[in-house]
Amino acid sequence: MAERIGEGLVRIGAMTEDQREKILDLQDGGDTRLFGEIAVDLGFIDDQAIMDYINNK
Repeated sequence: MAERIGEGLVRIGAMTEDQREKILDLQDGGDTRLFGEIAVDLGFIDDQAIMDYINNK
């Protein structure tokens, strides 16, 4: 099974497990934005963190 972006961002230390859970809760509650969009909007990560994840897959 492929790693999900939230799991990868936690794995590389770009965000915490609590932050990941908050985003998943928002999505479960109806937020239709992508995981990365929510994470950036909440200030948990920046575009560089996403690039770091992509480069460390």
